[in-house]
Amino acid sequence: MAFGRAAPDRIGDFHPSDGASTRRGSRQDPRRSAMPVKIANRSKLITLLNQALGWELRAQALYAHYAAYVKGLEALTLAEHFEEEATESFGHAKKVRDIIAALDGEAVTTRDGAPIVHTEDVKTMLEEGLKTESKAAATYQKIVPLVKAHPVFYHTIFHILKDETNSVIEMEALLGR
Repeated sequence: MAFGRAAPDRIGDFHPSDGASTRRGSRQDPRRSAMPVKIANRSKLITLLNQALGWELRAQALYAHYAAYVKGLEALTLAEHFEEEATESFGHAKKVRDIIAALDGEAVTTRDGAPIVHTEDVKTMLEEGLKTESKAAATYQKIVPLVKAHPVFYHTIFHILKDETNSVIEMEALLGR
């Protein structure tokens, strides 16, 4: 950091003197910031982030379970698809957890309580995946307006919402809708 310049007050602040494409703190772990991030509606935001985290944890369990139980011809493509969705949910969960930690909140450690239906029926698996992705996307849509003032959080949540929306579209296509 250059002498005489105040420390950034937000994770990932942009500084014109750093050059157009350089971002200060881009690799910084938000949990290691000196102070918790100040943001309006912090309590409501943490509650919604924990709901989103619960859906991500549910998606991990759901897709890992279905990848193991999908049978027949569909198993050739759907097992891999379900595994990729589980991996994506793992990544989303980490990002959401990091934001909660940066806000000095406590992240949930259990998945959403909606039951995971055990089945070997592909259509049921896809319907359950669609429900999970739709609920997650709806939760992220509620979060977006709360993080607009924080560029890094906004960017992260916006991209997760984009992924969730794409997953909804994929599930609908797989269901022939």
